[in-house]
Amino acid sequence: MEPVLLVRYGEVALKGQNRPFFLGTLVRNLEALAGPGVEVRARFGRILLTGPAVRQDPRAVLERARRVFGVVSLSPALEVPAEPAAILQAAETATAAHLARRAAATFKVDARRADKRFPLTSLDLNREVGAHLAARFGLRVDVHHPDFTVQVEVRDRAYVATEVVPGPGGLPVGTGARAVILLSGGIDSPVALWLAARRGLVPVAVHFHSFPFTSERSRQKVLDLARVLATYTGPLRVWVVHFTEIQRAIQLTVPEALRVTVMRRMMMRLAERIAVLEGAAGLVTGESVGQVASQTLESIGTIEAATTLPVLRPLSGMDKSEIVARARAIGTYEISVLPYEDCCSLFLPAHPHTHPTRADAERAEAGLDIPALLTEAMERSEVVTVSPGEQPALAAAPVG
Repeated sequence: MEPVLLVRYGEVALKGQNRPFFLGTLVRNLEALAGPGVEVRARFGRILLTGPAVRQDPRAVLERARRVFGVVSLSPALEVPAEPAAILQAAETATAAHLARRAAATFKVDARRADKRFPLTSLDLNREVGAHLAARFGLRVDVHHPDFTVQVEVRDRAYVATEVVPGPGGLPVGTGARAVILLSGGIDSPVALWLAARRGLVPVAVHFHSFPFTSERSRQKVLDLARVLATYTGPLRVWVVHFTEIQRAIQLTVPEALRVTVMRRMMMRLAERIAVLEGAAGLVTGESVGQVASQTLESIGTIEAATTLPVLRPLSGMDKSEIVARARAIGTYEISVLPYEDCCSLFLPAHPHTHPTRADAERAEAGLDIPALLTEAMERSEVVTVSPGEQPALAAAPVG
């Protein structure tokens, strides 16, 4: 009786002739993120995590593996020979462990027989395992609203579990192209990065830093956000772009109402330069339509005109409460609300232009030496690679 983690995947299974590529990427990502001492095997429509780390601390492995994109759900399970007696014994052991954690009066058995050579049908297996557990533990069968479910999967081996833990779903990171993602210290852009990676894109983060207008703790806050995100994506490259001189030039030469528009157009230009260096095929932003002045459709169009690359906006249809809920769920919210402002919050005009045109922006930029400013910003930038195992350096603020 071997403890294993049984991994289920969904969209990956629908990829037809490309399924080996998607499945192989998912297996490699699990190997990289599940930690040392874990063996990963794809078998008969499932992925199995085994090895000494699973035997010693399955919960710790589960918590790491449940963050891997492409994983729909996981179950701590017992693997036994596909024989009725062994399945009954495993069901008894799994039920005893479940009842030790949580009291229950009712249960049901959900058996699936993928290997049709097994002598009992799924219905027969439900009845036999159910009768055995009811007699052994004094439980009552309730097929509609059970306190817990004993799952039995019969394949080349049999797997028995009493718990299903949801994963993030989506597609494995690496099955899509590289994408440069504008990452601020706020709530929205970390969620946008997470959602983009969930569609298989390989994220490269870009943060615009305006020291001394913004502090070193502001920069650290973004790196801490990246460390949380790296637990989902794997090691994450973060470009920290020196944005100070660009903001100074904008403040001196651009009409106040258009400063946000011009600032974000400069960000697009820098992100495009980085995309070329990184071999990225597109950009991703955390914009939500209508949330702030720079996120009207007219502003979005004027800002996007500064780049020739496709720009994805995963949050475009979400409202703030949905974004906050997602940020809490993925673990970035507590860091995002720390009180260290980034460059986007500097020099905000009292009355920004909410419907700028491309011509408005180009007139406002006429006094800027754009090539020189972009080159200076790139030359003074740094690249930091953050890893999943690193701990955030800043203390999270209490969440009220």
